[in-house]
Amino acid sequence: MKTFFVWSTLCLLIHISCNANNKRDTELAFQNESTHKIQTTKTDPNTSNIQVALLLDTSNSMDGLIDQAKAQLWEIVNELSYAKCGHNTIKLQIALYEYGNDGLSSKEGYIRQVLPFSEDLDEISKELFALTTNGGNEYCGKVITTSINQLDWKKNNDHLKLIFIAGNEPFTQGPTNYKDAATDALEKDITVNTIFCGNYRQGIDTMWKHGADITQGEYSAIDHNRQTVHIATPYDDIILKLNHQLNDTYIYYGSHGAQKRSLQREQDSNAKSYSAANAVSRTVSKSSGFYKNKSWDLIDAAEDKEFEIEEIADDQLPQELKGKSANELKKHIAEKSAQRKKIQQEIQELNKKRTAFIKSNSKKDETSLETALLNAIKKQGGKKSFSWEQ
Repeated sequence: MKTFFVWSTLCLLIHISCNANNKRDTELAFQNESTHKIQTTKTDPNTSNIQVALLLDTSNSMDGLIDQAKAQLWEIVNELSYAKCGHNTIKLQIALYEYGNDGLSSKEGYIRQVLPFSEDLDEISKELFALTTNGGNEYCGKVITTSINQLDWKKNNDHLKLIFIAGNEPFTQGPTNYKDAATDALEKDITVNTIFCGNYRQGIDTMWKHGADITQGEYSAIDHNRQTVHIATPYDDIILKLNHQLNDTYIYYGSHGAQKRSLQREQDSNAKSYSAANAVSRTVSKSSGFYKNKSWDLIDAAEDKEFEIEEIADDQLPQELKGKSANELKKHIAEKSAQRKKIQQEIQELNKKRTAFIKSNSKKDETSLETALLNAIKKQGGKKSFSWEQ
């Protein structure tokens, strides 16, 4: 009996101790998670963010939509790069979702987060070019709710937070009511803009316009099968030559540096696959403030005040820079940085002439993805002190 009492007491003490440890572990985990959230959502007060979540229908009939997104990405980025908001620095973050594709998990509602909010334009291009279409069920309410819950949206309402959903099936399909999804977005100051791929009236009848109206967003109907027309200009060849010079100013570092440099050139090729004019648009994007590669390029990394070249191990540098002293590296970085700024300035000046030529030789296309996106962004940005000027 005495032995039983001792054993029971010992078990009770162990149980109490385990519960205490579990509670402490849970509290620590919560603290760590909270700290992580604070770190990921912390925003420079001198920065104004444009957050754009693209929700693209990748069912069978949407090949034209995906082609437009690929062909028009760089012109969209270029136009956004002219954004101003007082004296603040502008940051562009783009997230990408696909939905309505039978190749996706039915448990997830045929939805996939292709890319969370990212400032890496090469990565965005890579993922966009990797999209393929397949038949499926298009659940608009579900994909909107998923993007709201999964993405790291800025808390401050001064930032521009936008969802663009494009597709051609009724907006009412799926397990999540689109009204609930849009109302949730409204409460979080996220504007939902809808782009119906088809007849304007049909989009209204299938609730695409109402889905946008709830958040005071824009409803558009586009001809998603219309091929993008790229206008060649007398300045294209010069800009493309400057692009080769621009690429030569990048100094990769780190374990993934060489791979990221290859990705940069791969996306040059992807842009050119649509036309030389589209490759020019990408080159212009690479000369803008949105195109930064601090994670793998020493010149962009060196712009950070906290960056120390001495902390980069010799084996993390390209072969031609191994064994050089810190002072030699700093001098090399400074020289390449000066070259890059000069090339980027030349590209920007040529692009002003290029843009003027295009405007005088084209008619505004009201039925493209690019037009729908930019019209909505500028209108909604104007409500939050954003303006656009080249």
